[in-house]
Amino acid sequence: MGATAARRGAGPHGADGVDDLLKAYSGKRVLVTGAGGFIGSRLTERLVELGADVRALVRYTSDGEAGWLDRSSVRPDLDVRRGDLADRDSVYNAVKDREVVFHLGALIAIPYSYLAPESYVRTNMMGTLNVLQAVRELGVGRLVHTSTSEVYGSAQTIPMTEAHPLVGQSPYSATKIAADKLAESYHRSFETPVVTLRPFNTFGPRQSARAVIPSITMQALAGRPVMLGDTRPTRDFVFVDDTADAFLRAGIVPGIEGLTVHTGGGREVRVGDLPAMIGKAAGIEVQVVEDKQRIRPPASEVERLIADASLAKAKLGWATTVSVEEGLARTADFIREHPQLYRPAEYAV
Repeated sequence: MGATAARRGAGPHGADGVDDLLKAYSGKRVLVTGAGGFIGSRLTERLVELGADVRALVRYTSDGEAGWLDRSSVRPDLDVRRGDLADRDSVYNAVKDREVVFHLGALIAIPYSYLAPESYVRTNMMGTLNVLQAVRELGVGRLVHTSTSEVYGSAQTIPMTEAHPLVGQSPYSATKIAADKLAESYHRSFETPVVTLRPFNTFGPRQSARAVIPSITMQALAGRPVMLGDTRPTRDFVFVDDTADAFLRAGIVPGIEGLTVHTGGGREVRVGDLPAMIGKAAGIEVQVVEDKQRIRPPASEVERLIADASLAKAKLGWATTVSVEEGLARTADFIREHPQLYRPAEYAV
């Protein structure tokens, strides 16, 4: 497998700069669903760097692409399987002989969930059921299931702990709530060794152009006025490398089965402040234009998100290491260096 990479983290480090906890991945047989995506591809790379035997499940397409993995240096080290989470055989065959499964595969575009909710039910709910059943039947040692802060809706208490009420404010969030509850039920009913990781707003290189930070950054770098929808919502942004580190810890820390754990930085950033922050990070002037067409129905907009990540620190030894400002600069550099990877047709946030 690939060479081990140095990594800053919250836990103790060996002489080579790698957290001693994560060295346990060397030789471990793992599966990552959704491995071609934004977070999944970064997690997959980290696992290869740590010496794991990595199988990647990506969605089958007629062109045979494996998402971001096709542009990754670790691609030759991977066992790439193509399939569909909603197909039980695809999932079962991918899970077979794995020791740890990271389940990141999902449909995640919130606006599209209003238009095609049934597809979200198939992928996010039935797909998760298939993963849980395969993990149970095949005796996998640990499943890390991916949740989202969207399951909470707008914050009712601040900061938001894992005990915050679940509110389905979009068809997407409703399917993720259902998937989380399936994972919980399998642990309670069958002692399936599930850990649910609930990331807040991950951002960074490779994120979809439809997401708020890359959308603003693309427009700004192109010298265009930034078309911005609702400026009032706040989010708790976490750089993708930190989120990937949380996944790694959730897959290896002993004795945490059944837990749901937040990953957030505990810092609230208003969407309306992002253009100026991105402009400063990228060294450019940014002009903002209101786009009312991008404003969601009032009852479905998540107005406020901010995490209490004390459980992640206590149980995973995890904390953020990359500031929002540093992450914005890295994201701007990536988009500036790889403009061909971002389609300019749909800028609006």
